[in-house]
Amino acid sequence: MDAAAEPRTVRVTIFHQQYTVSAPEEAKEIEALARDVDELMISIAQRAGNVDATRVAVLASLHLADRLRTIERELSVLKARVGEKSRQFSVLLDRVIE
Repeated sequence: MDAAAEPRTVRVTIFHQQYTVSAPEEAKEIEALARDVDELMISIAQRAGNVDATRVAVLASLHLADRLRTIERELSVLKARVGEKSRQFSVLLDRVIE
Protein backbone atom coordinates (compact mmCIF):
# COMPACT_ATOMS: atom_id res chain seq x y z
CA MET A 1 0.00 0.00 0.00
CA ASP A 2 1.24 3.47 -0.87
CA ALA A 3 2.40 5.43 2.19
CA ALA A 4 0.63 8.54 0.86
CA ALA A 5 -2.71 6.69 0.94
CA GLU A 6 -2.38 5.56 4.56
CA PRO A 7 -4.53 7.44 7.07
CA ARG A 8 -2.83 10.16 9.08
CA THR A 9 -3.60 11.13 12.64
CA VAL A 10 -4.23 14.84 13.15
CA ARG A 11 -5.06 16.65 16.40
CA VAL A 12 -7.54 19.49 16.03
CA THR A 13 -9.53 21.73 18.34
CA ILE A 14 -13.19 22.39 17.63
CA PHE A 15 -15.29 24.49 19.96
CA HIS A 16 -12.78 24.23 22.81
CA GLN A 17 -12.53 20.42 22.56
CA GLN A 18 -9.54 18.49 21.24
CA TYR A 19 -10.10 15.67 18.78
CA THR A 20 -7.78 13.18 17.14
CA VAL A 21 -8.84 12.57 13.57
CA SER A 22 -7.63 9.77 11.35
CA ALA A 23 -8.10 10.58 7.67
CA PRO A 24 -6.40 9.92 4.33
CA GLU A 25 -6.27 13.64 3.48
CA GLU A 26 -3.30 15.85 4.14
CA ALA A 27 -3.04 17.16 7.71
CA LYS A 28 -3.31 20.76 6.48
CA GLU A 29 -6.67 20.01 4.84
CA ILE A 30 -8.07 18.41 8.00
CA GLU A 31 -6.79 21.32 10.08
CA ALA A 32 -8.42 23.82 7.70
CA LEU A 33 -11.74 21.97 7.84
CA ALA A 34 -11.59 21.84 11.64
CA ARG A 35 -10.82 25.56 11.74
CA ASP A 36 -13.86 26.28 9.55
CA VAL A 37 -16.13 24.17 11.79
CA ASP A 38 -14.66 25.80 14.91
CA GLU A 39 -15.27 29.30 13.52
CA LEU A 40 -18.82 28.38 12.53
CA MET A 41 -19.62 26.95 15.96
CA ILE A 42 -18.12 29.95 17.77
CA SER A 43 -20.12 32.30 15.54
CA ILE A 44 -23.33 30.40 16.23
CA ALA A 45 -22.65 30.33 19.98
CA GLN A 46 -22.04 34.09 20.04
CA ARG A 47 -25.32 34.77 18.23
CA ALA A 48 -27.38 32.19 20.12
CA GLY A 49 -26.29 33.29 23.56
CA ASN A 50 -26.16 30.86 26.46
CA VAL A 51 -26.56 27.48 24.73
CA ASP A 52 -24.79 24.20 25.30
CA ALA A 53 -22.22 22.66 22.97
CA THR A 54 -24.64 19.99 21.73
CA ARG A 55 -27.16 22.59 20.60
CA VAL A 56 -24.39 24.58 18.89
CA ALA A 57 -23.19 21.42 17.14
CA VAL A 58 -26.72 20.63 15.93
CA LEU A 59 -27.21 24.17 14.64
CA ALA A 60 -23.82 24.03 12.89
CA SER A 61 -24.77 20.68 11.35
CA LEU A 62 -28.03 22.13 10.05
CA HIS A 63 -26.16 25.10 8.61
CA LEU A 64 -23.64 22.83 6.86
CA ALA A 65 -26.41 20.50 5.61
CA ASP A 66 -28.19 23.52 4.12
CA ARG A 67 -25.00 24.64 2.39
CA LEU A 68 -24.47 21.12 1.06
CA ARG A 69 -28.02 20.88 -0.29
CA THR A 70 -27.66 24.27 -1.99
CA ILE A 71 -24.39 23.21 -3.63
CA GLU A 72 -25.91 19.88 -4.70
CA ARG A 73 -28.79 21.73 -6.38
CA GLU A 74 -26.38 24.09 -8.13
CA LEU A 75 -24.29 21.13 -9.29
CA SER A 76 -27.38 19.38 -10.63
CA VAL A 77 -28.34 22.49 -12.62
CA LEU A 78 -24.80 22.83 -13.97
CA LYS A 79 -24.70 19.14 -14.97
CA ALA A 80 -27.98 19.56 -16.83
CA ARG A 81 -26.64 22.64 -18.63
CA VAL A 82 -23.42 20.83 -19.57
CA GLY A 83 -25.44 17.86 -20.82
CA GLU A 84 -27.64 20.12 -22.94
CA LYS A 85 -24.64 21.99 -24.37
CA SER A 86 -22.93 18.67 -25.14
CA ARG A 87 -26.02 17.53 -27.07
CA GLN A 88 -26.12 20.85 -28.95
CA PHE A 89 -22.43 20.60 -29.87
CA SER A 90 -22.90 17.00 -30.94
CA VAL A 91 -25.73 18.01 -33.29
CA LEU A 92 -23.62 20.83 -34.71
CA LEU A 93 -20.64 18.51 -35.16
CA ASP A 94 -22.83 15.95 -36.92
CA ARG A 95 -24.06 18.67 -39.30
CA VAL A 96 -20.51 19.76 -40.10
CA ILE A 97 -19.36 16.19 -40.70
CA GLU A 98 -22.25 15.44 -43.08
